[in-house]
Amino acid sequence: MVHAACNGHDELCSRQYSNVSFVGAHDSPFVGPLPQQNQGWSITEQLDNGIRFLQGQTHRAPIFGTLNFCHTSCFLENAGTVRDFLTTVKTWLDANPNEVVTLLIVNGDFVPITDFESEFDGSGITNYTYTPPVSPLAINAWPTLQELITAGTRLVVFIDYGADVTKVPYILDEFAYFFETPYDQTDPTFSQCKIDRPSNATASGRMYLVNHTLSVNLLDLGILIPDRDDAPTTNSPESIEAQANLCSGLYGHNPNVILLDFVDQGDVIGAENGLNSL
Repeated sequence: MVHAACNGHDELCSRQYSNVSFVGAHDSPFVGPLPQQNQGWSITEQLDNGIRFLQGQTHRAPIFGTLNFCHTSCFLENAGTVRDFLTTVKTWLDANPNEVVTLLIVNGDFVPITDFESEFDGSGITNYTYTPPVSPLAINAWPTLQELITAGTRLVVFIDYGADVTKVPYILDEFAYFFETPYDQTDPTFSQCKIDRPSNATASGRMYLVNHTLSVNLLDLGILIPDRDDAPTTNSPESIEAQANLCSGLYGHNPNVILLDFVDQGDVIGAENGLNSL
């Protein structure tokens, strides 16, 4: 049997999930040219172009009450239902059997976790999800990418608030596993890497997510919007690696996730390959 690469690289097959760096699409469902939209590629295009970490904010839609990907409010930006999003990801996973993908769900309305379970089940994607043998799993106990692929559990799912692994064991508590750096950055040098969430967290034993997204103050009104114009520079390997090096100097290992707007701009996969020494 011919061995297939893991996430496109043989070198990643033997690496534990917790020892891989991923570039991620921040607010991945919100696609288009409007100020509140964060991406230029559709979900399928993001995956086709190498993005393996998708983040998005959910809210309960008014009137119909569906669980949707919405930016701050479903009146401001509504990218459709969670179920449709998951169906799109499942279709892609079906066609790409050697890829491990991560979802980070922002639970904007603190919706009960079993409501998310219904959307996963309804989309048919649940069989792909990874359930740790214990929760939380120690950082050095994660399976390798090859082990996830061999087991068919190629979708790792985190949620920021509302996780309850006694009810839904495959939707993991983000902050039991990660800390995050501050978001809504307006400094294009990204000259800090402090722990922002969870509050009072220590870095020991945690993976971490760096918010490498640049915002601009709209007309000096205090309204921050994604800085689309500077995305090619923000998403350059030089910019990403500079902040990653700052962070690794503080925490002893490279970021596990670099979250980015406009992943169609810059050379984000080149930066990811550099972080993984590929």
